[in-house]
Amino acid sequence: MWLRTALLCLVVPAVGCTGWRENPDSVGITLDELLAGTPLGVAGGAPVLVPKDQVLALSPEMRAFLNAHVDRKSSVKLELQQLVSSIMDAHTFGVKYDETTRTASETFRIRRGNCLSFSNMFVAMAREVGLNVQFQEVDIPPDWTFDNDTFVLNRHINVFVDFGPTGTRVVDFNTGDFKIGYEMRRISDARALAHYYNNIGVERMLAGDTALGLWNFRRAIANDRAFSPSWTNLGTLYLRNGHPAQAEAAFLQAVKTDESDLVAMSNLARLYEQLGDRDRAAAYKKRVIHDRWRNPYYRYQLARQAYLARDYAAAISHLKYAIRKRPDEDTFCFLMGLGYRGEGDERAARRWLARAEELAAAGALKRKNSLPDAPLK
Repeated sequence: MWLRTALLCLVVPAVGCTGWRENPDSVGITLDELLAGTPLGVAGGAPVLVPKDQVLALSPEMRAFLNAHVDRKSSVKLELQQLVSSIMDAHTFGVKYDETTRTASETFRIRRGNCLSFSNMFVAMAREVGLNVQFQEVDIPPDWTFDNDTFVLNRHINVFVDFGPTGTRVVDFNTGDFKIGYEMRRISDARALAHYYNNIGVERMLAGDTALGLWNFRRAIANDRAFSPSWTNLGTLYLRNGHPAQAEAAFLQAVKTDESDLVAMSNLARLYEQLGDRDRAAAYKKRVIHDRWRNPYYRYQLARQAYLARDYAAAISHLKYAIRKRPDEDTFCFLMGLGYRGEGDERAARRWLARAEELAAAGALKRKNSLPDAPLK
């Protein structure tokens, strides 16, 4: 059981595996064979996919909206303020979140979408008025949901605005608790397109459309072959259709592309376990556990579990590590305060709770000063 994301998507249900390769030391499947998808039985020509030049294309209605609400003779900072304010204002536009990935123009027309949908729309409109913007991947804490018998990991994307010598801004959609302290990476448009087609591929796969799932994963990989989630999702597509050898080859390619891809490693561990290859399953489980143990948000989850079980010493131990890695995370400090209170150390509890309050206030001030307005929800 594994993952999709709001942008990076992956899924692995528990399925029976048949047709396993006899030689455990050689996968024997080329990347071209993986991408061809022949075992999936997808017949006919390529289906109609959204052309990549249409993902960020503006509609006439979008240009009319910009002409009405953004003064292009003003400063770039004022242009950004006008653009964000007009999008957020329910009287002029208004937005609502849903789980669907859409192009810029589809998002504008429907007023709905996920964080990638609204980032597509915002990037297209911001560039039209002359703003220098890029997509950003954001390392938010793990956020799991359950969709069609599949565990889904939701990840996040936002927009970086560069004013040059006068500073930068971040415009963020759909994360009410977004924090400037989250690690963010600016990415190319090619990587953003890989996100788009990867998301569409997962949406189609979860709907049972194997052909469109395959073709969208192929398009994602064509835009960025180093985007490991697309390889992992391609493996998931094979696994859902009963082809474990192809699934393994795709998962291995994902790990080769990104050695830190825990989802691909988790999928390999589960696959090998299902197939009775205990040594390989154990090896990948060990790698996953090792990397997760270093993740402060994973340790925070363990601390919460320990706190709820009234094992306050264990909770405090996990939180000490998490806070060393993320000293400005107010939720970590708050739980630390509760942990010490549970142990009866009221002095330490008050100190950590006060620290949590200070960090929460500082974070709110940073968001106010760093964003042109509050994050869109």
